[in-house]
Amino acid sequence: MEKILDHIGIAVRDMENSIHIYTNVLGGVLVDRYRSDAVGVESEIAVIELNGDRFELLSPTNNTTSPIARFIRQKGKGVHHVAYRVGNLDEALIELKDQGIRTLEDTLRINKHGRRLIYLNPADTEGTIIEYCDYPNEK
Repeated sequence: MEKILDHIGIAVRDMENSIHIYTNVLGGVLVDRYRSDAVGVESEIAVIELNGDRFELLSPTNNTTSPIARFIRQKGKGVHHVAYRVGNLDEALIELKDQGIRTLEDTLRINKHGRRLIYLNPADTEGTIIEYCDYPNEK
């Protein structure tokens, strides 16, 4: 199945400064900004488009339970994940299983934009957090 780079997720401590860097310094455009208090997300997200590429700046809204807060504590700020768009997430999950790649089942969800997503288990991807996603409402 074809995989296309969808976005890069960046864990940040200072959302305002990060938006400033991506828009004023790098020339990107802030296309969306929202907060998700869903369990397992608990983050503020700023979506930046820059020359056809998309970045999601991720800042924890709960320093105790947010996975972004945990990531920053363990690894520091910076690239959190790389997301790949697949044609059909259900078929991609079968393909991953056949290849022996596990997913983090509790991360399966639909975000505010209708994007279905799941994270692959970093233990099976040499430590890189990889997201698979699709946009079923665009078909």
